[in-house]
Amino acid sequence: MLYNKAMTPSVIIVMGVAGSGKSTVASQTAQRLDWRFAEADTFHSAANIAKMRDGIPLTDEDRWPWLDAIAAWIDSMRSAGQHCVVACSALKRAYRVRLAAGHHDVRFVYLKGSYEIVAARMSGRTGHYMPLSLLRSQFETLEEPDAAEDAVVMPIEKAPEEIVAAIVAVIGV
Repeated sequence: MLYNKAMTPSVIIVMGVAGSGKSTVASQTAQRLDWRFAEADTFHSAANIAKMRDGIPLTDEDRWPWLDAIAAWIDSMRSAGQHCVVACSALKRAYRVRLAAGHHDVRFVYLKGSYEIVAARMSGRTGHYMPLSLLRSQFETLEEPDAAEDAVVMPIEKAPEEIVAAIVAVIGV
C-alpha cells in the first residue's frame, strides 16, 4: 500500500485514536481544499454504535463491514471525479490497506498524541457515543504507520488551523 509521492492525492484520510481531533482537522482540511468530507463514524452500524456506547471495544469482525462501506464511498467519489477527505481512526495497518483498496493516491495523515492529552480532551466533550473508558483499547489497538506507509505525522498539540496548514503544505495540494 505504498503511497506514490509522484501522484497528487485524491483522497486524504485523517487517522488516529478517538479524541485526537480527526473530525475537526479532516473537515477543516476538506473545507480549505474544497474537497468532499466524510466522517467515518456515520458509516458505523447501529450495532457497532451500541457496543461502543456500552463500553465494549469493537472487534475486527465488527470493523470490516464499516471499513468496506467507507472504501465504497471513497470509490464512489473517485468514480465521480471528486477528491475527498475522510476522518477515520484506521488504527491498524490492515484497516488502512482495506481503505486504500490498492489505490496509490490515498494519503494518510496520522494525528499523534499521548494518552494523557487525548484523555483530557475526551473528558471535556459531551454528546459522543465513544466513552473515555474505550480510549485505552484504542491505544492498544493502534499500529502507528511505518515508513513504508509514508503517512504524514502531525502532533496534536497545535491548534487545528495550524495542523491543517501543515497538512496542506506537506501534501502539496
